[in-house]
Formats: sequence, C-alpha cells, structure tokens
Amino acid sequence: MATKNIDHAFTARSKTGGALEPTYSGALSFMRRKYTKDVKGADAVVWGIPFDAAVTNRPGARFGPQAIRRASAILDNDPQYPFSRDLFEHLAVVDYGDCLLDSGNHQKTPGTIEREAAKILKSGAFLLTLGGDHFVTWPLLKAHAAIHGPLALVQFDAHQDTWEDDGKRIDHGSFVGRAVKEGIIDPDRSIQIGIRTHAPDTFGIKILYGHEIEEMRASDIAYAIVDRTGGKKTYLTFDIDCLDPAYAPGTGTPVAGGPSSAKILSTLRQLNQVDIVGADVVEVAPAYDHADITAIAGSMVAMQYLGLLAERKARQEEMNNGNHNGAAVNHGNGI
Repeated sequence: MATKNIDHAFTARSKTGGALEPTYSGALSFMRRKYTKDVKGADAVVWGIPFDAAVTNRPGARFGPQAIRRASAILDNDPQYPFSRDLFEHLAVVDYGDCLLDSGNHQKTPGTIEREAAKILKSGAFLLTLGGDHFVTWPLLKAHAAIHGPLALVQFDAHQDTWEDDGKRIDHGSFVGRAVKEGIIDPDRSIQIGIRTHAPDTFGIKILYGHEIEEMRASDIAYAIVDRTGGKKTYLTFDIDCLDPAYAPGTGTPVAGGPSSAKILSTLRQLNQVDIVGADVVEVAPAYDHADITAIAGSMVAMQYLGLLAERKARQEEMNNGNHNGAAVNHGNGI
C-alpha cells in the first residue's frame, strides 16, 4: 500500500507515471491522468466536449465524456494491452477537463470549441477529444487545419456525414461535406471506414462500406488507410456507431451490420505509419448502453491513440539516441 495513492487525478505530482489506485474508487479522469489546465510539458491533452444539440436521432452524447472517463479507469494498468508498455512512463498526458459551453446559445458552440482547441494546440501537445456528438469534429478540424493546413481525414463511422449544408447548420450529419468545400480536408487523401448508409454525395472521399470490411482482415483495412493518407497530416475521428450495435448499443444512431470492436481495435493498432496529428471519439450515449459496453469500447479506442503516440515518442527518442551515437536509424513517420 505504500506505493499506492488515491484520487490520482488530483494528487499526482507529475504528468507521467501510472496511478496505481483501485480501479473501483477515486476521482475519474481519463485513465487517472492529472486534472489540470496547465498543459506545459504535456505530450497529449485529453478533454471532453459535452455537446449533443446537433443530433438527428437520439440525444445523450453530452454524457459521453463522463462515461468514457469512467470506463477508462480499469485501463490504468502496467503495462497496457496490446502495447506491452506503461504508456505513461515517458508519455506526459493530462486531462484538461471539459469545454465550457453556453447551453442556451448553440450558435456560439463551434467558435468556443475552436478557440479552446487552438489554445491547447498552441502548446504543441496532441489533442485527444471525447465527444459529444459528431458536430464537434467540425471546429476541431478547423483548429487543427489552422496549424497543419488541409488534412487527410480518417473517419470510422456508419454515416458519411456529407448531407446538404448551408455552412451555418449545427448538424452532426453535414460537417464532412462542409470541411471539403471549405478546404479543411483533402478528399483525395481521406477515407471513411464502416459506412452503412447512403448520402447524396461522397465529395470524392474513398469509402470502405460495412459489407466490404466484413470480408477484409484488419491488416487490409489498415493498409487501405495508410495508402490513402499517403503520409499527409491526418485527423482521425471515430464515431462509435462505426461498430455494430452488438458492440456499441449506447449511441444515438445505431446501424446494424457493422464490424466488431476486436477488428477495429486491431486496425487502429496497425496505424503507426499514419501521421495522426489529432483525434477524437464521439457519439457515446450512455443512456442507451448496457453494462458500459459502448463506453468501454470508446475508452479502448482513445487508449489506442495514446498507445500509438507513446510508441512514436519512443521511436523518436531511439532515433535521437542513435543519431547522438552516430548510428543511422530508419523509422516510419507519424503514429
């Protein structure tokens, strides 16, 4: 017990290191990371956007960040599977808390999200966002594109989100088309995985439909993503309804015929050659969940991002040490 503490989210003295507290107690930040608005020195910042006023079916994703944080408590073990390492030994990660939104003035929401995201990104940290409905990805894309230029988009989803849009709508089903039209994402380097609905326009984005990935191995899906993004700076957005409702019932617009969590987590694990500069997990709506199935899946997706980031940092440190010692080391780009 001498090595354990409690409420690590508040009592942690460092941005690195595991919590080592009981999974069933204590303050619930994401994977027990320290709650702080001080992002100086952080490699990654996790924050929540509790917003679901843009949904077209069932509401409830505003409770997604809480649910994902709660489900993530059990993941703070040493080492984390499948990365075979303590992700936080060298990776400094903080939980920034949630974005403060005016619940009575939704037209201010995108600007508020974009400004706060830009403030965090200015620190140089990787931003991992917990939604919230899928509209929140729109201002996040704008904040990331302001730094990196037009982005490749990797979208795990049952829906294309390319419906008609006037540029002003607060709608989780049209932001992708808007991002293409405004030059925020590059459709020739973007790909959607798991689509099981039809929209009027693809906007040139490559689609792997649900029935197609059912016949594919995780390695084949990963290869298609790596090939499509082609080394371009990439934003990865994960709508939890990409998964079949058997694996993610707690979401607003479930669609049958999707992949298993095992296949998609295996796919994510193989994306270390993709230069992911930002990521989110959205549309977890715990009111429709059972035994935290969906929240657990969402927390695992988020953890995969941090695992890839930890490996990227390890590769960079190895390369720096190799160069310091005069050795030539060859590594892939991105996470």
